[in-house]
Amino acid sequence: MNAHRGMAMAAVAAATLLLLTGCLGEEGDDRGGSVDPVGTWGDTSDMSAPSLVLADGGGLTGTDGCNRLTGTWTVDESDHVEFHEVAQTRKACEGVDTWLEGLSQATIADDTMTVIDQDGSEIGTLEKAD
Repeated sequence: MNAHRGMAMAAVAAATLLLLTGCLGEEGDDRGGSVDPVGTWGDTSDMSAPSLVLADGGGLTGTDGCNRLTGTWTVDESDHVEFHEVAQTRKACEGVDTWLEGLSQATIADDTMTVIDQDGSEIGTLEKAD
């Protein structure tokens, strides 16, 4: 009887492990929250306008209206988009407000991304383009 009980417990443990693994999501999917920021934010047809493109795999490209941006992103438990390892070119462009270079995180409500700097201050917004 003990052998059957041990096998039953092993089966329950294996089923539990499978269920928990399914809750973790797909490998490499570290977005975490319920918002889906994937897509284009801002006007990419106007090279002097700020824009971000957030790829499905967590990659980020964009422009602050002058300099090119590249990096990665994730979504935390509070549904904030966190920007990581963002690098940018350093061109001098007259008359361009390069506010997007200060991005640290963002929130999304409907089709508006509100970009926040490292101090937690709102620095601008981008509208969903696609």
